Amino acid sequence: MKLRTTGRIAIAGLAIVASLGLTACGGDDSSDTAKTTKTTTSAKATTAQANLPAVPTVAELNAQLQKALDPAVPNSEKLEMVQGAEADPELPARLSEAYKSTGATVEVTEVTAFGDTINAKAKIVLNGQENIADVPFVAEEGKWKVQKAWACQMLTALGQQSTACA
Repeated sequence: MKLRTTGRIAIAGLAIVASLGLTACGGDDSSDTAKTTKTTTSAKATTAQANLPAVPTVAELNAQLQKALDPAVPNSEKLEMVQGAEADPELPARLSEAYKSTGATVEVTEVTAFGDTINAKAKIVLNGQENIADVPFVAEEGKWKVQKAWACQMLTALGQQSTACA
């Protein structure tokens, strides 16, 4: 029974760690300028869309995911990956250590954009069992970040607490 509970906790932890990596795909280059394109949308809608980061590809999310899951990557480079993580600066490091200790694998399989949010489907393999997780992201400060409510839910499933979730 303990193995099943541990496995579920590890899967939940991996899902949140996976989501950390996915958030880093938003560009942080402030020198980029908005490209002018022909549209039939209103000026208000066009302005809102111009402020959104580019929707990342599956390959981009997977590359960032590996960075987020690597305990050797400084925690300071991961803080901008989760909405509200600045309230608990050690959260990303704890999650990447949990991933490392399980020996699991995580792979993004699909990215779907919904305006100022995206959803990433991620395949998580733990102890030979494959699971699919939906990871929601929000556009914030020019980057895609894991939605705070989802991150807090996953953290609770791991039996941990965070000041970011208070």
